Amino acid sequence: MQDKQLTDDEKVLLRKQDTRLVSQFLSEKLEKEAKKHWDLFYKRNETRFYKDRHWTMREFEELAFLEVGANGKKYKTLLEVGCGVGNLVLPLLESYPQGKLFIYACDLSPRAIAQLKADPRYSSQCIMGFECDITSENICDTTGMGSVDIVTLVFTLSAIHPDKLRGVLVNVREALRPGGLVLFRDYGLYDMAQLRFKPGHKIAHNLYMRQDGTRSYFFSISYLAELFTKAGFEIISNYYIHRKTVNIKEELDVPRIFLQGKFRKPEEQCCDTSLKVCVCTYVCI
Repeated sequence: MQDKQLTDDEKVLLRKQDTRLVSQFLSEKLEKEAKKHWDLFYKRNETRFYKDRHWTMREFEELAFLEVGANGKKYKTLLEVGCGVGNLVLPLLESYPQGKLFIYACDLSPRAIAQLKADPRYSSQCIMGFECDITSENICDTTGMGSVDIVTLVFTLSAIHPDKLRGVLVNVREALRPGGLVLFRDYGLYDMAQLRFKPGHKIAHNLYMRQDGTRSYFFSISYLAELFTKAGFEIISNYYIHRKTVNIKEELDVPRIFLQGKFRKPEEQCCDTSLKVCVCTYVCI
């Protein structure tokens, strides 16, 4: 599938963004204070900002209940990076019989993890919620190496500076069992949210600063494929999803573009072992 073909008006909007970029000083400050900005986000919004993501079970059949997980296990193990307050993992847990799913759920924000654990659906027998900056911490210290069946990266990588994305993927690859999957969904190139950014918000190519200090990257198919293959994954699927956000009351009909994919850790690993360090990258949305 091709990238969206821009109209002349949309090309003008993108050119205007380049007239005033985020300064190097501010860009570095945003990176250093990423945890602070996400913690403030959850302080302001608590559990109200995102709806529960029941759609993930429709989009990814791999999340459906199976009798046996990896290596003959009687349960499935999942790692969600950037879990926020649990909008994906808590509904997923409800769909599984007791004892058939164990979830590692991590986020950069300690406040998000606290709110996850305060949810009445949270059970320490089924979920381990923990704070983790996946840009600098080894996720395997918590999960163990090669122990996870599935990793979900749902609106997570877009919050990370692209310079660190390959390291993040190496980090989660080490947690996956051979043959394990990464399920990905995030913002696609030329999504309306990207086109709406004003001058003064662009940090780098396809990377932007929001008003609250968090960041958003917009992915192309080719760039995502390059990231995963260089991190040692096989591409199962990688495609754009076109949706519309409709608000009848406000007479809004906004086209949206997302990127969705599935990527597999090979049964026999053959990627660049020089990156076999779990000093990697970051979370959430």
